[in-house]
Amino acid sequence: MEGNQKLFKMVFLAFMVALGVVISPILRVEGMCPMAHFINVTCAVLMGPYWAFLCALLIGIIRMAVMGIPPLALTGAIFGAFLSGMFYRLSKGKLVWAFLGEVIGTGIIGAIISYPVMTFIWGRSGLTWFFYVPSFIAGTLIGGSIAFIFLRQLVKAGLLTKFQRALGSATYGNESDVKNNAIAIGLLGFIASLVTVVIVHNFVPNPSALVNNLKYIIAAVFIVIAAIYYALNFRKEAVQ
Repeated sequence: MEGNQKLFKMVFLAFMVALGVVISPILRVEGMCPMAHFINVTCAVLMGPYWAFLCALLIGIIRMAVMGIPPLALTGAIFGAFLSGMFYRLSKGKLVWAFLGEVIGTGIIGAIISYPVMTFIWGRSGLTWFFYVPSFIAGTLIGGSIAFIFLRQLVKAGLLTKFQRALGSATYGNESDVKNNAIAIGLLGFIASLVTVVIVHNFVPNPSALVNNLKYIIAAVFIVIAAIYYALNFRKEAVQ
């Protein structure tokens, strides 16, 4: 049984690495690779911090060797993968902490470390310590949000714990559906807001003040919806 579990874990790791390499070009620009963060958070929750770190490391090495990606493939992945898994473990299975671990590990730590790596190793000029922070955070918000919503669906289907047990990972009690659904709605707002920024930047030559503020309006609408949903449903959940 233990041998089968180890084999399944290795096969699953290989699958996640292959998937990460294949889907990494989606929405990618230099300094932002949303789908890498989707893989990071998903792997961190399903396999734990050390396996997530290994997965991100292998994906980064393959992307650098085969696709010619700069060292951002590593600095923009390994720290977030590890912190995502560690935060998830320390919080006793809170998905939102896995998401935050990715944002902090990649969006802040990885982004700052990218400056000396890209400057002194890769020879890139004109950078600052915080040059990559905005794009890294944007990428983690998009990819991490997608992962959060995906993992919430696994929880609802009763599959998350089954996958974790099959992989020999730690399992935790069920989270509040209402609270996490509200968080998921809010995260959808962040995604919609960032998509709006990309669309306006690329397809609207001279945006009006209203169009420029549309990203804030969309995010605010989703946050209000999330707050209303939580207010209407948390008492029902408590009674149940």
